[in-house]
Amino acid sequence: MSDSVSHSQPSNSTKQPFPLPVKPFTPEDEATLRESLKRCSPSTFEAAVQFRRTGNPEHMPAVVIGVVERFVEPDLRAKLKDADDDLRLIEDLGIDSLTMMEIVILVEEVLQLTINNDELRNLRTVGDVKLFIDCKIRGLPLPKPTKFLPIEHIGSVMPIQPPFLFLNEASVNSVSANGKYKITGQEFFLQGHFKDNPVMPASMMLEALGQLGVLYLLEGAPAEPGKVVGPNTIFFTGCEGVRAHRVCRPGDILSISIKPKRMKMPLATFTGAIRVGQEKAVIAEEITLTFGFVDAPVAPVPAAASTESAAPAPAAEGSAPAPSSGTN
Repeated sequence: MSDSVSHSQPSNSTKQPFPLPVKPFTPEDEATLRESLKRCSPSTFEAAVQFRRTGNPEHMPAVVIGVVERFVEPDLRAKLKDADDDLRLIEDLGIDSLTMMEIVILVEEVLQLTINNDELRNLRTVGDVKLFIDCKIRGLPLPKPTKFLPIEHIGSVMPIQPPFLFLNEASVNSVSANGKYKITGQEFFLQGHFKDNPVMPASMMLEALGQLGVLYLLEGAPAEPGKVVGPNTIFFTGCEGVRAHRVCRPGDILSISIKPKRMKMPLATFTGAIRVGQEKAVIAEEITLTFGFVDAPVAPVPAAASTESAAPAPAAEGSAPAPSSGTN
């Protein structure tokens, strides 16, 4: 296979077109829908009405977020206002398996689709849920589950290492990557940037976006059969449309996100953004990295299997034991 084979992610233009075929939406249907969503926000109901009338999947995220919000404890609902796709259903929103089933039943009713229980096992974030339902609606293959990567794993696979690693945790799936980094105030560059006024340089925040792109290439990007992206082949080549919107200081937690825009070896281009809470910090329209494939490592043969294959066959029942090679 040629090294120039394209690995582009599907864009909105290549997805199944909409509006999708829909059933007639009668006044009786609207009354039933209103009753089903009576404990949801008016905007959720309106988005559901527009989806049922048009089949346009663009209304789906508002419906899903609204349904999830209805089942989340009131003191946790503020987290959904940020619309973070990397919000974890269990850890961040307190949604247990029974509550998840209630959410699924209502989503099935509102969006008129069927979800298999086995398909729910890999849904761990709000973004997972939205992407899963979008694929179901459009008839696209279901996405691979999101990988959640702690700092230990990030450090083991990344070519960039502390004190220059600006990812404390990350999640990666087939269409995006998200990460977090807390500015501790102990970073080496803050000693001189600036005098008596520590501020994280915008260039370092751009570096954090690039590092998340590196992690995506290593953990989420498609590769040729028998190949993986080599960590020592990835280098920064350029960026376009970078804007800094907010000063970031010690104590701020950076929410970092990237999405692949174009991927064709040896170039991968991403869009990226960093936020602090709901505030934009940095936006990058394009970040471009170079990369290359290397042979995938061969999994070692388990020691138990190799020992078993090397062990002598047992003597047949009733046969004499093999003579010893030793001397008395």
